[in-house]
Amino acid sequence: MCGIFAYLNHLVPKNRKEILAILVQGLHKLEYRGYDSAGVGFDITSSISDPLSIGLIKSTGKVNVLEDKIAAESNLDMGRIFNTHVGISHTRWATHGAPTDTNCHPHRSGKENEFFVVHNGIINNYKNIKTFLEKKGFVFESETDTEVIAKFAKLCYDKHPEDSFRRVIETVIAQLEGSFSLCFMSSHFPGELVAVRRGSPLMIGIKSKSKLAADHIPVCYSKDKRDRYNFRSLSGSAADRVSIASISNMPTIPLHLEGDDDVITYGCDEIEYFVASDASAIIEHTNQMVDIEDDEVATIRCGYLTIHRHGKDVDEKATREIQTITLELQQIMKGNYSSFMQKEIFEQPESVFNTMRGRINPDKGTVKLGGLVDHMYEIKRCRRLIFIACGTSYHSAIATRQLLEELTELPVMVELASDFLDRNTPIFRDDVGFFISQSGETADTLVALRYCKRQGALTVGITNTVGSSICRESQCGIHINAGPEIGVASTKAYTSQIVALVMFGLMMCEDRISLQPRRLEIIQGLGELPALIKEVLKVDDLIRDMAQELMEQKSLLIMGRGYNFATCLEGALKVKELTYMHSEGILAGELKHGPLALIDKDMPVFMIVSRDRVYAKCMNALKQVTAREGRPIVIGEQGDEETQKDAFKFIGVPHTVDCLSMILTVIPLQLLSYHLAVLRGCNVDCPRNLAKSVTVE
Repeated sequence: MCGIFAYLNHLVPKNRKEILAILVQGLHKLEYRGYDSAGVGFDITSSISDPLSIGLIKSTGKVNVLEDKIAAESNLDMGRIFNTHVGISHTRWATHGAPTDTNCHPHRSGKENEFFVVHNGIINNYKNIKTFLEKKGFVFESETDTEVIAKFAKLCYDKHPEDSFRRVIETVIAQLEGSFSLCFMSSHFPGELVAVRRGSPLMIGIKSKSKLAADHIPVCYSKDKRDRYNFRSLSGSAADRVSIASISNMPTIPLHLEGDDDVITYGCDEIEYFVASDASAIIEHTNQMVDIEDDEVATIRCGYLTIHRHGKDVDEKATREIQTITLELQQIMKGNYSSFMQKEIFEQPESVFNTMRGRINPDKGTVKLGGLVDHMYEIKRCRRLIFIACGTSYHSAIATRQLLEELTELPVMVELASDFLDRNTPIFRDDVGFFISQSGETADTLVALRYCKRQGALTVGITNTVGSSICRESQCGIHINAGPEIGVASTKAYTSQIVALVMFGLMMCEDRISLQPRRLEIIQGLGELPALIKEVLKVDDLIRDMAQELMEQKSLLIMGRGYNFATCLEGALKVKELTYMHSEGILAGELKHGPLALIDKDMPVFMIVSRDRVYAKCMNALKQVTAREGRPIVIGEQGDEETQKDAFKFIGVPHTVDCLSMILTVIPLQLLSYHLAVLRGCNVDCPRNLAKSVTVE
């Protein structure tokens, strides 16, 4: 989704060229999230004692276009030095209003440029707020839901100009409904930055030459509940028409006393802050980061960072830890590859190994997932296992459902998060819900987690991002350790998710004597998996040649069944995401119930035929396709001459345990989608209209 990046330097002299370069570079690091426009807002005056004005440059298209537009600005003094400066920037993924310069972020409160905001998420009640503001005389420039935020901030400030920046913003967010993260700057508050989170991820990086005074930041709580602003609720519901909660009566900025943990460093120290939607935009500057939790307001003023929230939950931590992120910069660089997706496809031998590292011992036949150990008794006694996810993560649950039913002997439900929520699915206290998300921030999955938690079910998070919302809000979980995945189309996270779920199944049956031979077979297969993936990747040249022949096609069918049905769904999704070609994953058992009508000599068909318990049924489907003059390209096991006889073309993968075959058979389809996208001139890492992290429902 949208990407936020803000930078504040306090007593660290930087010229405008350096500051704008930092802002633009931050946006480059967020490009993988998907976007259609970009913009920056920055201080224009050189001294905090001068009247502040804010500059704004926005552009549709890629960040490079914005960069060129900045370079073409002749009235900017690029050499001007700023001891203290605030800048905010944004990559927009359009939800309200087309991608135009006017709809780009940052958005402003008016022509005087008093308040600027960047926003990731959706404001559900923006129409009501907009109507309210229009009655107050505000004129809107854009079609977005974001502009109401900046204008509402001005209204609050005009009503109470004596209030601090934080108190103004707290008043604003009290009226907002939806999922969002926000970052504000204002000409009325020079050298200050306010960041807010409710649902969408946001973190702050801290860089200081001196040692930080503490490794945590206390959270301050608002207490004053008087209606100082006398606004009516701007919700569309009549039942919600109540006065808004008041703003804190606590001191705006805590005084700096010896040993006071409310501040991070002495005010005279040089310090820089980086606010971003994820760590990839911060890591090149610092590895010291603080995650902002939901409904928190982070304020940076006079070099001090404070965190406020309204009210305290019983089990809530009163501090926010300053974490040291171990992510290396080279991990989010392309290296010698032409794109992040290509790099991530070829990283799968290592990513799968890292998922298993320290957790599985093929020699001893043991599997241990540390994040689940304390909850295994409860999981084994549950009524059913419910796997909830979206997109590729959903396919990883489909891929392992059959094996988990076999190893756990429990009912296993696999649900699309959006549909699960639409149905208000009944959940019981003895259910266990698994919530799968690469980013850990997928909005529908996160809302489903909260729903299940309210019903009393045990919640298990499976993510690739430490410290993500799903990690923090689930009661236990598995980190898949696949490493950073930058390409919008997921590849290595998918195979690592499958491995993690297989290991969970192995833990569930460790004390079942009748399943031990099967269990040991799977453990041995997992140990061999990295080497087998390397072998599969050798078909890259063959796949490239096939892509040359298929690049002009309009549609593509992928068929299979059993463990490889998920491969069909995932392969078709990859083709759709990257090439914009229609593609459909079809269960081979449903061939006669409609899809067979599509088969002729001109329809490209991929079929996955592995030597497993459904081999004979897959061969029947293969013969039905060839009988209708179909020309199936078969993905099967190396050396399987019987299957090759009926194949128009054949892609061989090594033999492995049946329940792991989907990890090997999906890789040729990942390569196919990549090569088709390149040949068709598509953006491999950032497909149109798509975002890496879907943080709105």
